[in-house]
Amino acid sequence: MNRNKTISSFLNGVLYLTPALIILITFRIYPIIKSFTMSFYTSYNYFTNEVYEYGLDNFRYIFSDPEFFRALQNTLVIVLGVVPMSIIISIFIAYFLNKNIKFSALFRGIYFMPFVTSAAAIAVVWRWLYNSRFGLINYFISILNLDPIGWLIDPNWALISLIILTIWRSLGFNIIILLVGMQNINKSYIEAAKIDGANEGKLFMKIILPLLSPTILFLVLLNTIDAFKIFSEVYTLFNKRPGPLNSALTMVYYIYDKFSHQYAYGVASAAALVLFIIILLVTLIQSKFAKRKVHYR
Repeated sequence: MNRNKTISSFLNGVLYLTPALIILITFRIYPIIKSFTMSFYTSYNYFTNEVYEYGLDNFRYIFSDPEFFRALQNTLVIVLGVVPMSIIISIFIAYFLNKNIKFSALFRGIYFMPFVTSAAAIAVVWRWLYNSRFGLINYFISILNLDPIGWLIDPNWALISLIILTIWRSLGFNIIILLVGMQNINKSYIEAAKIDGANEGKLFMKIILPLLSPTILFLVLLNTIDAFKIFSEVYTLFNKRPGPLNSALTMVYYIYDKFSHQYAYGVASAAALVLFIIILLVTLIQSKFAKRKVHYR
């Protein structure tokens, strides 16, 4: 009787999960497996799905392609530029908002707004801000009697403008998560530190920051993965191109270009597999080293 009941419960569970599983397998699992196998296609007919030969030619191609290394270098610069700055700025703003200041709810809404706005809409606004002739940023620079900057047309500034935009866009989510982390800190730790004479700086460095370390680790991992996958900001900010002279070419844009413009599906899949391995390795390394610094309550 109990066995029949268990089987019935199991089948009911499978029945409830089936729609979600079908969607997950169709749009997530299958593309990953297909992309992995396509990276080894060296001779095939895409339309009839016939594969004539497997090999490593796609990997040989990308590892001899200067554009691939440029994309990889730019992506690493974006990761190193965005993740630390975004986390540091977010911590200080969240700390400020955690105080009982006036209009704190309003400020939280304003800072969270970039997260709920689409990347394309944000990039369109930033294109106007970055405009070398009519942009607001160059207007303020001119007040300081400095020459205008070709944010989107100068190869030396294209990547910097992309990093600034990405940092700004990531602030909303980071601040909200850090704010929740700060509000979950046991107040008795803070009260005890104050009784012992800790000033504001020591309170932040010795109590709040260590207890916030699990939240910071979570955001570092999430921001790193997001920075590696940056695409829509590049596509919209530079009008569907990877910046002047490919100066803002990223890994995902490289994959998109190979797949959609050059119809080199095997090469695009090989580049996607390499990007996946890089993200996996970086995440594992971050998790391993961060364990020594993270303090779980």
